Amino acid sequence: MTDLEAHVAQPGRDDLVKQVSEKIKETGVDYIYYQFISVTGRIVGKGIPSAHWERLAEKGFQLVYGSTANLFVDRHGNYIGYGPESSELVGIPDPETFCQLPWDKRVARVFCTLFRNREERENPGGVLTSDCRGNLRRIHNAFQDKHGLDMRCGTEPEMMWLEELRPTFMKVIEYSQQMGLDIIQGDHEDAPGQLELNTQFDDVLRNADRLTTYRQICAQVAREDNLIACFMSKPFMGVSASGCHHNMSLWRGGEDMVNRLGFDALPGMEGAFSYRVGGENTFMPDPSIDEHAPGPIGLQAIGGVIKHLGALTSIGSSTVNSYRRLWDTGFWAPIFADWGYQNRTCALRVSAPGRFEYRSVDSMVNPYLMGSALLKAFDDGIENDLDPGEAEERNIYEAIDAGKDVKKLPMSLGEALEALDEDEVIKSSMPGEMYRVFEHYKRDEWERFMHTTTEWDLETYLDCLP
Repeated sequence: MTDLEAHVAQPGRDDLVKQVSEKIKETGVDYIYYQFISVTGRIVGKGIPSAHWERLAEKGFQLVYGSTANLFVDRHGNYIGYGPESSELVGIPDPETFCQLPWDKRVARVFCTLFRNREERENPGGVLTSDCRGNLRRIHNAFQDKHGLDMRCGTEPEMMWLEELRPTFMKVIEYSQQMGLDIIQGDHEDAPGQLELNTQFDDVLRNADRLTTYRQICAQVAREDNLIACFMSKPFMGVSASGCHHNMSLWRGGEDMVNRLGFDALPGMEGAFSYRVGGENTFMPDPSIDEHAPGPIGLQAIGGVIKHLGALTSIGSSTVNSYRRLWDTGFWAPIFADWGYQNRTCALRVSAPGRFEYRSVDSMVNPYLMGSALLKAFDDGIENDLDPGEAEERNIYEAIDAGKDVKKLPMSLGEALEALDEDEVIKSSMPGEMYRVFEHYKRDEWERFMHTTTEWDLETYLDCLP
């Protein structure tokens, strides 16, 4: 049985497919967008009339392999990842993610898992390793099997609207709730028009799906209100950038519970409205050892993150513009490879008992790549009992003035890609063709920037001589 066939034949999936058919009748959905995530976190897919749902649920749809790299060519004219001679992937929908779009109730979306073509000469029907969402599921499953722990995550997506916020964020919240996002709080951040809305934390894969959905919702609201929903990390100097802090914990046990968010009839499958609750949070302090410090597993996980911060930065700060955030000092962006309690000058802080906040990540992040990389860092920390060292409770700048030797994070995309290339653990979070596609795409982005004459160049050098 191929990977594709095994995925379609999962126990209980046939029943979920039938439930989607009933949900299509109940909601009146005429059209389904079968979507997946590219290397940059962009949503890609194919729209198909809903009458074909059950056939597509079994057979899937086809799209060129290169769509996982946005069908993008590098500066030399070469397609990134896959050339025009490559086969077409097979996208198999995950029925539990089916949900009606609140702004156009004729349309629904469903997330998909990607596979190699059935007619490939090598590994036909195998998993497509450039599918970052599928990779996260498989890496998380392997982590659970090895350690008996599941990762739960909550993200803090900051972004800028550049407009009066109340009517905008009320519409974003309304649409979010109709797609299963339990918005628990929101902040007007420091920069003009900067907004952060937080969703209840959950299983790392569902959290990534919800962050992706949140971005779709913001883009739709922007279209309706004639605005720009800006997820660029640092559009303006002299004001705060847009981060996307990841709050993480590792749990034993627990169960999935449906959060109906006030709906009698859900506008989607229960899976889109489910959250992981209960169980034992292994990051909580062990009072018999230290009533303040994280427990042993938590300290090992921090040790793994600290060891791999250089490579992790290439994923959390994945664009040339990301590093404007790190260079524009005075706005709490983390640039030092250290950890502490409530210490926003470090790359990782214990933001509350049982929860770590990874701060070296911004609003352009691909959350599937980030989740996979953090799981690999955790695994290394637990497997090798890595010691993170003492928590830094001082402002890191004061600690440095006092003589502490603290390593900086990579301060450019090029430097971060070099750190990734040297880190086999974090590279393993991009199995098969995934690393090749990511490295090619991001190396080309860095080279494009380096060979470009900018306004700064002209202002600085145009008439500097004689």
